[in-house]
Amino acid sequence: MLIRYIHAAVKRADYHKLDGGTWFAEIPGFEGVWANAAAVEACRSELEEVLGEWLILKIRDRDPLPKVDGREIKVQEQAVACCPSLFLAAS
Repeated sequence: MLIRYIHAAVKRADYHKLDGGTWFAEIPGFEGVWANAAAVEACRSELEEVLGEWLILKIRDRDPLPKVDGREIKVQEQAVACCPSLFLAAS
């Protein structure tokens, strides 16, 4: 579920070659998610990693997540016997 979401989001990324020869990428709608690397493939890989960490923070804080190509992840609380826990629902 998360891997598909991440891959779909990274496909929407905008890549730019900078004057210094490195590549910069960001994903529209994902504020603060960007990467910079010497090669475009390394930039994409770094972007996936940054997005994964960004998602963990958003999920922890129960912030809404953007829809990507019809994919949606919602954070819901689910009661269990001893204490509440987080549950991810994907659509």
